[in-house]
Amino acid sequence: MSPFFDDNGYRESSLFSYFLVALIGAVIGGLLVAFLVPGLVDETDQHRLETKSSPQQIDQSKSRNSNSNTSVTEVVNKVGPAVVKITTVENRLIYDFFYGRRNKQVTGEGSGVIFDKRGYILTNNHVVAEADRIKVLLTLDQNKQQEFSGEVVGRDPVTDLAVVKIEADKLPVAELGDSDNLQVGQLTIAIGNPFGLSNTVTTGVISAVGRKLEIQQGTELTDMIQTDAAINPGNSGGALLDSEGKVIGINTAIVQGAQGLGFAIPINTAQNVAEEIIEKGRVIRPWLGIYGITLNSNLAREYDLSQQKGVFIAEVIKNSPAYKGGLRQGDIISKIGGKPVETMTKLRNHLKELEIGEKIQIEFYREENLKKTTVELESQPKTIK
Repeated sequence: MSPFFDDNGYRESSLFSYFLVALIGAVIGGLLVAFLVPGLVDETDQHRLETKSSPQQIDQSKSRNSNSNTSVTEVVNKVGPAVVKITTVENRLIYDFFYGRRNKQVTGEGSGVIFDKRGYILTNNHVVAEADRIKVLLTLDQNKQQEFSGEVVGRDPVTDLAVVKIEADKLPVAELGDSDNLQVGQLTIAIGNPFGLSNTVTTGVISAVGRKLEIQQGTELTDMIQTDAAINPGNSGGALLDSEGKVIGINTAIVQGAQGLGFAIPINTAQNVAEEIIEKGRVIRPWLGIYGITLNSNLAREYDLSQQKGVFIAEVIKNSPAYKGGLRQGDIISKIGGKPVETMTKLRNHLKELEIGEKIQIEFYREENLKKTTVELESQPKTIK
């Protein structure tokens, strides 16, 4: 046993030390709580005040959403009846190994827009191009449709537009807008009949303007409106609308396998084409009379051609301006009217600037020899033999 420590005294001293430490800890803890907790409470209350919307704010939010939905609904109610469903029947002569030659009926569907109270309907050329019979269905309400026989007034494959007419009175008519001042990002509403589902509505924005779209070899649509409003098979010929319910485009195409890539023909173009079709039965343009292919280095190597740029003439239509001017299959056009021609698109654009009856100089290569000829432009005939 140590002479300096008594066992009982050590035990009492230890207990007193523990008590003193606990008392000091309690006092310090109390002081911390007193200083910190009110601040936390205040911050929590403040956070609740900031995040909790007032009844007025909630009403304003609901009002904005309601106004947005209402505007689209109002547009649909206003324009929807003027967007029609078009069904077509084409009689095809087919050859069957067992049954020999027989007729087969092929049906198609699309959309159209009534733009004139006399019964004129804008649609796509590819909707009615091969049709032998056309039916137009107007949606009077959700459960009732009215059917009319349609007649093609005229078609324009260059712009993929056509005009169909029905005989009816008191028709709903869509108001046409102005497509020259469209802004990327503005609201669009598409109405059509995708997959035969009448008056289907989708919304989106204008994704881009001035797009080019090749719909087949040698045929390219220009100055197209691109939108992400869903467009599906059957929407062709339907209306692309702005937020005021005015038609700004005629829906015409999608990119297969892509999402949010729909295209519409600007309504200003469509209106001009429609007016000329109604007046003359067709759109009259200067005509050269060739089927051409845009050259590139691969084609030049594959066919052992002397030039790598220009328009290769795959066929010259007999008695056409090109034929009369001496152009023949295999020639490569390099210039028209002094302007370089590297693609079929540029060739068509140059022709649009010219007049029927105008004489133009064409430079072309025949094998390796550069030649020149003068061609007098004519209007394209209704039928090409």
